[in-house]
Amino acid sequence: MVSPTATGVLVFHAIKLVGLTINAVAFPVLPSRPRTGKAEGVDVSLLVPARDEATRLPETLPGFLAQWVDEILVLDDGSSDETAAIVSAAAARDPRLRLITGQPAPSGWVGKNWACQQLARAARGDRLVFCDADVHLAPGAVGAVAAEMDRQCAAVLSVFPRQLTGSLGERLTVPLIDEVLLAFLPYPLLRLPIRAAACANGQLMAFDRAGYERIGGHASVAGELVEDLALARRVRRFGLRLGLALGGDVVQARLYRGYGEAVRGFAKSLRGAHFGSRALLLANLAAHVVVYTVPWLRWNSGTAWRIAAVAGLVERALVNAKTGRGQYGELALVPVVAPAVVPAVAAAMRRRVWWKGREYP
Repeated sequence: MVSPTATGVLVFHAIKLVGLTINAVAFPVLPSRPRTGKAEGVDVSLLVPARDEATRLPETLPGFLAQWVDEILVLDDGSSDETAAIVSAAAARDPRLRLITGQPAPSGWVGKNWACQQLARAARGDRLVFCDADVHLAPGAVGAVAAEMDRQCAAVLSVFPRQLTGSLGERLTVPLIDEVLLAFLPYPLLRLPIRAAACANGQLMAFDRAGYERIGGHASVAGELVEDLALARRVRRFGLRLGLALGGDVVQARLYRGYGEAVRGFAKSLRGAHFGSRALLLANLAAHVVVYTVPWLRWNSGTAWRIAAVAGLVERALVNAKTGRGQYGELALVPVVAPAVVPAVAAAMRRRVWWKGREYP
């Protein structure tokens, strides 16, 4: 006889597999070979907030400079390393690139949100493309983003980069971003004009200036640690169309460098992603332990548990196939992903979190 717990786990997997199947077909992916050249009649500003990014900018700055855009603004957000010097040296060779020295954040502002607000004020473009400093852009990537915005008739387009990983700790944690998007959020549902279905990724968000100003820009989410979701909900609140796409081959990012940085990064965003509820966060962690770890511990307890264990591997394989990450060796890590996230959950449960040398409530 199948236990109620095993039955519940199988139902959970079935629901996720339905979502993954829908997204495998429906979720847009930016083209692998985008057309190059500047779009006619639209001035595009590429806006990059940067804080202590001296190790990443030598890898990503050439990609920014390879875009057909009118201007590239990089804001140095109080860096303690050579971020400003790297950008200044590159700006001497490309007149489109301009370094902006960020001002101290007013009380109540999260650092990145204040940096983006300053960038928007300084930008001249009709289309504002906010891009994190760790994002790798292939030639023509911003053009592909603009074309996808037009195709989806979107005032805002959020792109989910292909997540690159280096260390074992990154491979344990970072793929969860894609799993949550593709397994729990069927694309047709995300297209519905309801705030609860809003979703976004702040690594790359493109706005028509009129839409950005209508929702109040980053000033409207000044104190939000998970500003991308907050912006997406405001887009829906104002009745604007929110577009989504996977980055594919042209927008990729290595979000964290090592397990420790991944834990700190997830701690920053987990509570906000669970609507500020510690109870919901703990329940989600417990559910993932039961669904992905327990079946392997109960392998000899019946066919249902074995099916559940294999289903977890199938889900990860489908996610990696859709995003183009490959990395099928990661399937062996699925049983221990939930325990690996425990330190991030524990940090998120505290009253305050630290990120890039700043403390936030």
